[in-house]
Amino acid sequence: MDINEIMAMDNPQEKIQKLKNKTIEVPSWDDLQKEYDPRKHPVMTDPEYQPETRAGHKRQLTQVTLGLQKLATKRIAGLLFGIPVVRVYKPKNEAEQKVAEIMEAVFKKNRIDSVNIERAKMLYSCCEVATLWYTQEQDAEYAGEHSDLKLRCRVYSPKSGMALYPLFDEYDDMVAQSMEYSRKEDGTNVRYFDTYTNDRHIRWRMTSSSQEVDVEENNPIGKIPCVYMHREEPIWEDQSNNVYELEWTISRNGNYLRKNARPKWVVYSDKKIQFNNEGNDEKRSRDVLQYPKDAKAGFETWEQATESLKFHVEELKRDYFMNIQLPDMSMENMKSVAMSGESRKMMFIDAQMKAGDESGIWLEGFDREINVVKAHLKNMFKNMAAAIDSLEVETRINPFQINDDGERISNLTNATGGKQIMSQKTAIKLLGEVDNVDEELQAINSETEVADIMDTLAE
Repeated sequence: MDINEIMAMDNPQEKIQKLKNKTIEVPSWDDLQKEYDPRKHPVMTDPEYQPETRAGHKRQLTQVTLGLQKLATKRIAGLLFGIPVVRVYKPKNEAEQKVAEIMEAVFKKNRIDSVNIERAKMLYSCCEVATLWYTQEQDAEYAGEHSDLKLRCRVYSPKSGMALYPLFDEYDDMVAQSMEYSRKEDGTNVRYFDTYTNDRHIRWRMTSSSQEVDVEENNPIGKIPCVYMHREEPIWEDQSNNVYELEWTISRNGNYLRKNARPKWVVYSDKKIQFNNEGNDEKRSRDVLQYPKDAKAGFETWEQATESLKFHVEELKRDYFMNIQLPDMSMENMKSVAMSGESRKMMFIDAQMKAGDESGIWLEGFDREINVVKAHLKNMFKNMAAAIDSLEVETRINPFQINDDGERISNLTNATGGKQIMSQKTAIKLLGEVDNVDEELQAINSETEVADIMDTLAE
């Protein structure tokens, strides 16, 4: 059904139901959360594996959890956005240069680097995320230009209690973005349903018996102000069973240790000997056993197959990280093998290929985000509309990698016979420590001229 037909419907309940018609398939967060949260893993929730009290005796069980799904989510977010995303502006005149400065100021004031890491964690754990860009009637200044509107962004995902309902037409173009969420009002939860289209924003306040329009307003930018991204599976893919097997293996071994680690004092005698006054199972300092034999006594040591257990655990962990293409960068793992800088760079090749595979969805989202921000800026700075439209912006993702810049520069210098390999301006730009490269270069030249003059006077 066409979005205009849906929005023209008189029955609010039927209209909301049509807007909830989700045409894409995304895993349910209720199911994913059981994998993401270690406290919901089978080793913690299995009803047959719970501590219990029988005949006054409490049965203790080892329940070891491994948050490897959470770790994978943090790793991919750090890999993609640990080094901030760079927006490359290509202004052709002063007006476009000013727009570039304003746009970059908007992103910085919204702490876009932190936002990228936050929404990466959301996307890779619950498989969908939406970023809403909206304005507030508040005085603001961007790159020295005053505006009566302040541009802000907010991130929504099922992980934060928001149900997302993107609506696409038959050409896979988004025609509406809806969010359902709850707020506490006077101690009770009230459900709200927000819908954004190219020209309207409507918010319904939903109770158990009715749906009332709480807000209805025009959308001044002529675009859906949301950036929606989704994927078919979480970043840990199909590896949760390996994690569960690890947890069961380590937990069972913990039970064996609790039961068998106490020394066993064995008495071999045909005579009746008084023992077993050591207390209950949890307080015993030793276990005493009696066997009929010639009189002798000694400690019996429990021999467990530690090497087999260690091999099983290490193989499961190795298989987990290998399949999701993320490096096991734990401190213990990194320090266990002495590696050169070049070897450590090689270790990240698989992860960089993973980042390359994942960058497509982000670059598409960033392009959409640039267009949404441009649309807002045209509403905020109407006199710059032409320059805003014509400004070219490219987004570059810089996946984390271990670099040895000194070795790289040395190799390039040797290859050119010791000649200069880049201009001072390019070096300042690559360093990335200043916002305006031209101003910095001019300041350096001015300081150099003053130093030369002082040297001349000193002579």
